Amino acid sequence: MAIRIASWLSRPLSLRLLLAQARLATRLFREPKVSVSLKVVPILAGLYLISPIDLVPDFFPGFGQLDDLGIILAALELFVRLCPSGAQAFHRDAITQRRPYTPMSSTDDIIEAEWRHG
Repeated sequence: MAIRIASWLSRPLSLRLLLAQARLATRLFREPKVSVSLKVVPILAGLYLISPIDLVPDFFPGFGQLDDLGIILAALELFVRLCPSGAQAFHRDAITQRRPYTPMSSTDDIIEAEWRHG
């Protein structure tokens, strides 16, 4: 048992990645250039977390909380992946440079499109 705990604690990288993803999602949620329809995803996950209806009831020790955690992590990942790549890049760069939150300026507009000929 001690070996498992020691091996889990020796891998703080996964916890750092989770915190970095949460920080990015928080910044993207505040970003005005991210559509309101995308911002519904984390809101729905939060509502699921506080709702009395669960996929796995909470009276099963451990398992009831794991489904809540899984829903939150999946919603976080889905929200970040669906956000515009320009906004993701802008805020990842801001996080690595430790800049405080500022929304993207109007010159940072990026239109994602695909051009097809014929």
